[in-house]
Amino acid sequence: MGSTDFAQLKTKFLSEVIGTFAISFFSPAAIVVGFLTPGLDATGRLVFAALVPGCTLALDITFLAKYSGSHVNPAITVTFASAGSFKRRLIVPYFAFQLLGGMLAGLTLLLVFDSVVHPASLGSNKLGTGVGPVEGMALEVIGTMLLCLVVLYAVAFIKGSGKQGIVAGAALFVLIMILGPISGGSLNPVRSLGPAIFSGYLDGQYVYVIGPIVGAAIAGVVFRAERGRQASKRNS
Repeated sequence: MGSTDFAQLKTKFLSEVIGTFAISFFSPAAIVVGFLTPGLDATGRLVFAALVPGCTLALDITFLAKYSGSHVNPAITVTFASAGSFKRRLIVPYFAFQLLGGMLAGLTLLLVFDSVVHPASLGSNKLGTGVGPVEGMALEVIGTMLLCLVVLYAVAFIKGSGKQGIVAGAALFVLIMILGPISGGSLNPVRSLGPAIFSGYLDGQYVYVIGPIVGAAIAGVVFRAERGRQASKRNS
C-alpha cells in the first residue's frame, strides 16, 4: 500500500469517526435537552428529537461524503456492501471506527449531562409502553430498510452531496417521528450503544443492533436485485 492510499484510508476512517460521533452525540442529546426545556410537551420533544438527527445526518453527508461516503452508521455500511457497491475489505474497519465514534459520543454525553435527566438515560433508545422486543425489532428492520433504500436511491440518482444529505436527513426525520414513540427509532446500532453503555441502560438494546443490521441487508439485496432487473430489461 502506497503512502497516498494510506493517507486516503486515514481520511476515510477519521471522517467516519467524526460523522458517527456527531450523529451519536446530537441525537441522544436532543432527547435529554427536550426533557430539560421548560414548557416543551411530548409532541414538541418528539419533533426536536427527530429534527436534530435529521439535520445532523444531512450535514454529515454534505460535508463528509466526499471523504468516506459518510456512512456514519454500520447499517449504511451493510446496505452498501449487500448492494455490491462497497469494498468488503473496508467493512470491518468502518465498523470499528463507527463504533469508536459512537463510544466517544456516549462518553461525551456522560461528561456533559451526567444523567441530569434520569428517565432519559443519556438519550438511550427505548421501546414504547406495551411494545415488546419482537415488535420493536420488526419495526426497526422495516424502518432501517426504508432509510437505507432512500440512501441507496439518493446516491444512485441525485447529484450532489448536499441534495443527497437533505433527502436522507428528511427520511430520517420522518422515520423517527413515526417510530420514535413505538420502537425507539434508532436505525443505527452505534447511536444506540453509546448512551446505553454509559448510562447503564441496556434493556433490550439488542433490538437496536439486530434490527437495523437485518433491515440494512434486506435493503441492499432488494436494491441490487431491482437494478439488475432494470439492466436486464434495457439489454433485452
